[in-house]
Amino acid sequence: MIRFALFIVGTIFFVWFSRRALSNPQAHGFYRFFVFEGVMVLLLLNQPYWFREPLTPQHLFSWFLLASSIFLIVKSFTLLKKLGGQAERAAMPENHAFENTAHLVEEGLYRYIRHPMYSSLLFLGWGAFFKHTTFLTLTLIVLVTIFIYMVARVEERENIDFFGVEYAGYRQRTKMFIPYIF
Repeated sequence: MIRFALFIVGTIFFVWFSRRALSNPQAHGFYRFFVFEGVMVLLLLNQPYWFREPLTPQHLFSWFLLASSIFLIVKSFTLLKKLGGQAERAAMPENHAFENTAHLVEEGLYRYIRHPMYSSLLFLGWGAFFKHTTFLTLTLIVLVTIFIYMVARVEERENIDFFGVEYAGYRQRTKMFIPYIF
């Protein structure tokens, strides 16, 4: 019952946070809403299994992914805040102000991957999935992964429109989510 209540409260929050983007499937926030929902469901479904046999290889891998997720979000948010700045983007009224960076950040994590915040969500989702694997959680993580890819692609289109050739070159030099791999 508590997990269901948390799901309702989380969904209300994500709907409120994504309210402008949910009306526009052309905005990256539209797809991000489904990522947030899917990750939340994975976390809530697998919460009872987090500390059962925590030292098995499957759980150790899960802990590694979860720790990586925390590292990625903290480092990427810090870099964006420090180096990215903010700019008004009239073409994207659905975005929150903090999403509209004024300067392309290519330092730190951003030197290797374009979307460390989405990588964080990807690792968080997969980390939650590996706590207790079922057909349902497998289906959810596949959907979450697809939506993360979709949100990144839409955001890349937005960034090309805003940063132009500079972002196109950056895309060629970096990977999307995992350094040197993908």
